[in-house]
Amino acid sequence: MAARLTAELTSGLAERVNADVRWIVQEGWGEVAPRRDGGVEALLDDLAQRRADDQWDVAICLTDLPLHAERVPLVAQTSARRRVAVVSLPALGLHQLRAARATVPDLVSLLLTEASDQRVPPAGWAPVELASRVPAVHRVVGEADAGERRYVASRLIGRLRLLIGMVRANRPGRALLGLSKLLVGAFGTAAFALTTDTIWQMGDALDGVRLAVIMLLGLTALVVWLIAAHDLWEKPSRETPAELARLFNLGTILTLTLATVLSYVVLFVGTVLVAALLIDTSVLEQTLQQGPVHFTDYLTLAWITSSLATVGGAIGSGLENEETVRAAAYGYHPQPDGWRDEQSGQAHSGR
Repeated sequence: MAARLTAELTSGLAERVNADVRWIVQEGWGEVAPRRDGGVEALLDDLAQRRADDQWDVAICLTDLPLHAERVPLVAQTSARRRVAVVSLPALGLHQLRAARATVPDLVSLLLTEASDQRVPPAGWAPVELASRVPAVHRVVGEADAGERRYVASRLIGRLRLLIGMVRANRPGRALLGLSKLLVGAFGTAAFALTTDTIWQMGDALDGVRLAVIMLLGLTALVVWLIAAHDLWEKPSRETPAELARLFNLGTILTLTLATVLSYVVLFVGTVLVAALLIDTSVLEQTLQQGPVHFTDYLTLAWITSSLATVGGAIGSGLENEETVRAAAYGYHPQPDGWRDEQSGQAHSGR
C-alpha cells in the first residue's frame, strides 16, 4: 500500500495541495515502530526524530496496529509542531487504499499549513476538513491553534470498521492458501468416509438442524485447535494491555473463522463432486432403502462427510509450518532481515 501511494502521491499533492511546489515522495520501512501499548505520542516522537535526521519536510506513518483515543478507534493523528502524522490503516475499514488516497494529501496540506513552513507558500492554501472526505472519521479532537489533532471514529460503527480492517489486513485468503495440509487431511478423511455406508445412513437419518450443529461444532473445534496448537492466543502483558490483547485475539478469531469457512466450502464442493463420480445412484438407493435418489441426497452426504472431515483437517493442521499458521495471528509479525513491520511514507516539498 505504501508503494502504491508513493507512485500516486506526487500528482495527488500537486493537484490537491499546491501545484507550484515540486513534490518528492519517498517510501520507507520505518525504524519507527508503533509501540504495542498504543502509545501514539511515543510513535510521533520517534517519527519526528527520523524526519529531522533525514531532513524531510513532512513524515506520514502508516501502521496496521489498531490505535485508540478516548476509548474509541483512532483513525489519524497530526502534530504540526513535529510536522508528522500517523494513520491507522485498520480504522479505515475494508477499502483502506482508497481511504488512504483521500487521507494522506489532506494530512500533508494540514501539517504544512499549520506549521507555517516558509519554504511552501501559504497563498491560496485551503485544506479540506478530513472528516468530510473520509467516512471513517466521526469527529476531531483537539484545538486547531495547538496544531495537535486526533481524528477518531464513532464508538459503535468505528469499532466494527476497525475489526473489518484488521481482518482485511490479516488477509484470510492467504491464511487459507497457507493451510494446505489442513485441506489435504480433510480431503483424505472425506475420501475414506465416503467408502463407508454408515456415513450414508447417518446423513440420511439426520435432519438439517443436527447437520448444521455438527458443521458448526466441527468448524469451532478446528479454530480452537489452530489457536491452541500454534499458540496464537495473545496474553495481556506490560507491553500489551488487556484491551489491545482482546482486539488482537478477536482479529485472529475472525481471520481463522473466515479461513476455515472458506476451506469448508472448498471441501464441501470437492466432496460433492467425488461422491457424484464414485457412488452410483443405484448403490445409494439400495443402501438407503428409499425411492429414487436425487441430487439433494448427494448434497446431504457431502454435508455430513465434510463436517466430520473437518476434524481430520484439524489433525492435518498440526503438521503445518509454524510461521505459516502464526501469520494468521494479528499480534504476530515476523520480521524480515533488516526490516521492521511498519511502513511509513514520507512527503518532501521543494521549490
